[in-house]
Amino acid sequence: MSRRCELTGKGPMTGNNVSHANNKTRRRFLPNLNDVSLRSEALGRNIKLRISAAALRTVDHRGGLDKFLAKAKDSELSANALKVKKEIAKVQAPA
Repeated sequence: MSRRCELTGKGPMTGNNVSHANNKTRRRFLPNLNDVSLRSEALGRNIKLRISAAALRTVDHRGGLDKFLAKAKDSELSANALKVKKEIAKVQAPA
């Protein structure tokens, strides 16, 4: 399983550990990923995703998973999240 947020695409970054003596060694900054189940109102079921804590706050701020996915760019979403977005769009499409 990759260390990448399924909703925002946030992944590991690199930088330096800097000691008091100003010695620099390379390190990785990993995203704060959590396994969560988010409720989709349109589909009426829970969706399991691995997302960053920042993405979880953003989903809450935008008013839920359905509204977040409606605004999200397809290039940032994982294959699983993109599939859910298309399912929600199909259900919400006017008949």
